[in-house]
Amino acid sequence: MPEESVREISGPAGPLEIVLDLPDGVAKAAAVFAHPHPLHGGTMHTKAVYQSAKALARAGAAVLRFNFRGVGRSFGVHDGGPGEMADFAAALDYLSGRFPGLPLWAAGFSFGSYIAMNAGAADARVQALIGVGTAIDRYDYTAVKSSDKHKFVVHGEFDELISVKDVKKFYAQLAEPKDLVVIDAADHLFTGKTLELSAAVEDLLKDFSYG
Repeated sequence: MPEESVREISGPAGPLEIVLDLPDGVAKAAAVFAHPHPLHGGTMHTKAVYQSAKALARAGAAVLRFNFRGVGRSFGVHDGGPGEMADFAAALDYLSGRFPGLPLWAAGFSFGSYIAMNAGAADARVQALIGVGTAIDRYDYTAVKSSDKHKFVVHGEFDELISVKDVKKFYAQLAEPKDLVVIDAADHLFTGKTLELSAAVEDLLKDFSYG
């Protein structure tokens, strides 16, 4: 699938470094995918982010991965959440302008899931919230729980940071509509399981009702 040559967009703290993956054929949706915690090595090139973004593209979406402020070539300094929410909103604004009229999806991995799902819950343009390795014991997902948007949760069976038992409790608290997939024997980073993660994300979204 093609990768667009755009390498940065305007962000609230300065330019944000991006990669835009395009689907084969006409895009049916547009998704922003946020990476895990910058202070723990997370970037838009983290394997689980890369494979999930490619899966969303195969499911028909144009997918924008970006580096949060202070990561890679993105300007700014890590802000612990509020600034990263603003970065994500800027990415949504860019995609909305680049693909006018397409439904928007908000997706993220770990810390990125907290940013994406909360930013997406607050943005009327966003139709679907996608959380991979959702860090429910570290951040506030109250707004996500009550959102009436479709919520997709993908988690590793042996996640050593956020137990699958706790994620299932969190999932039970989510308002419908929602879907949960647990990847067998996967740890938090989906080590050796990123292809299974990719397949699960693609399967979840390929039959999603667009528009």
